[in-house]
Amino acid sequence: MISSGPMTTPDIASVLAGYGSCVVAASGGVDSLLLAVVAHRALGALAVIAHAVSPAVPAGDTARLHEAARLEGFAVRRVDAGEMRDPRYLENPVDRCYHCKTGLYRRLSALARETGMAVLASGTNLDDLSDYRPGLVAAQDFGVRHPFVEAGMDKAAIRAMARALGLFFAETPASPCLGSRIHTGTPITRERLAAVAFAEDALRERLGLGLVRCRIQGDAARIEVDPAILAPEAGRRGEIAAAVAEIGREFRKRFPGIATIGLDPRGYARGRAFHTNP
Repeated sequence: MISSGPMTTPDIASVLAGYGSCVVAASGGVDSLLLAVVAHRALGALAVIAHAVSPAVPAGDTARLHEAARLEGFAVRRVDAGEMRDPRYLENPVDRCYHCKTGLYRRLSALARETGMAVLASGTNLDDLSDYRPGLVAAQDFGVRHPFVEAGMDKAAIRAMARALGLFFAETPASPCLGSRIHTGTPITRERLAAVAFAEDALRERLGLGLVRCRIQGDAARIEVDPAILAPEAGRRGEIAAAVAEIGREFRKRFPGIATIGLDPRGYARGRAFHTNP
C-alpha cells in the first residue's frame, strides 16, 4: 500500500527536487502533464519527459503533450512500450493494465539508466489508490515513485494547481487509454483501437461533446455520452442518435470486423467495459 505521507500541495516541487533527477512517464492526461511541467520547472535538464506512443494512446493526448512541451520548452522522448506485441495484453484479461505498464516501466527504466536519471515518476494521485489498478502493482515492481501521492494531492488538487499556474490543459476531461474501451475478454486489436478513436473523434467534432466513449464488446460498438444530454429536457437525444447513425455508415466500411454501432441509451458510466468475470 502506498502511503500518502503528511505533505500538502505546495510540496510537489520539493518532492521532485528531492529526487535529484527523474524520468516522468507522461501519458498526456492532466495528471502527468502537470507533473511534466512542474518537474521541468523544478529540475530542468534533470527531468526527462517520456511518452509512450502506440495504437492505444489517443492522438489528442500526444498532441496535448507536445503542445505543453512547446510552451514550456522541454523535449519529449517518445518510446514504444511494446504492449501490442505482448499476447498477455492483447488477450485483454482483468489485469490487462499490469501487462501494459510492465512493458512501459521496463522501457522507461532502461531510459533512466541510459540518461543517468535517478527516479522513474508517474502521475498517480491519491484518488487512484482507491481503485482497482493493476498498473500500480507493475509500478511497485519497478520502484516507480508517485510524487503527487507523496505530496498528498488528489485529482481536485491537481486540477486546482494547473488552474493556478494558468496551464491550458487544466480542464481537460479524463482520457484513459483506448484499450479501456474494449470490454474485458474481448481481445485488443489494432482494428478495434482504431475504431474507437475514429468514432470518438468524429462525434466530438460533429457534436462538440467533451465526453464521448466508444465501447466495443465482441463485434458490437456502443456509444456513450453524458447522461445529462440524453435527458428529455436537453432535447439532444435525436440529434445524437442521428449523428451516431451517420458516422456508423463510414464506421462499418472502415472496420468490417465490427458489425454494429449504436447509441447506448443509458449514457456514460465509468468503467462499464471492465468486468471481473468476463
